[in-house]
Amino acid sequence: MNKNVDLILEKEQQILRGKRIKEIREKELRLSKTDLAKQIGISSQFLGLVEAGKGNLVYRSIKRLRDLSGHSADYILYGLDDSVLDKTKKYLVEFDENELTKALELLKDLSILLKK
Repeated sequence: MNKNVDLILEKEQQILRGKRIKEIREKELRLSKTDLAKQIGISSQFLGLVEAGKGNLVYRSIKRLRDLSGHSADYILYGLDDSVLDKTKKYLVEFDENELTKALELLKDLSILLKK
């Protein structure tokens, strides 16, 4: 891919990530910028930049936000549905190792078919 296209896509992801973080803060945690910033170890000014899509959280802050919100890092960073992971975990405990190995092989085959 073109370097400029990569930069544009990353910027779009950064903006969407900031919106997700703001939504988590306002609608779920119901915290002010100052309160959330303190809890994840950054300044409220920097949190404002992150929410505006002009900055990125470091690993430590993402981990703290994850622990505080209950969302996965995949959701915070990329918007991937948390519930899929929870549902998958519930199903996986019902299978033994041999059955899981077979299921992974089937999933691999299915992914190859879907990409065609």
